[in-house]
Amino acid sequence: MLHTVLRRRAMGEPVEQIQPDLIIPIGKRKGRSPSPASIHRALAEHDKAQAYPEAVAQARKDFANLQAAETEH
Repeated sequence: MLHTVLRRRAMGEPVEQIQPDLIIPIGKRKGRSPSPASIHRALAEHDKAQAYPEAVAQARKDFANLQAAETEH
């Protein structure tokens, strides 16, 4: 979904116009459209990941290490 939003925003469409065309594929809200706020949060997270790729990579590595440590116990 994020790829679709990014592509359509690059073409000048606002989130409010894109939102009704998106469908949540799984989970409690399956078959419904995400809220505009959810789309904006996803875009903000994407922007952060693009701005600080080293921090994202380190956070993923730390999380994987934590998971590995929990499975060892």
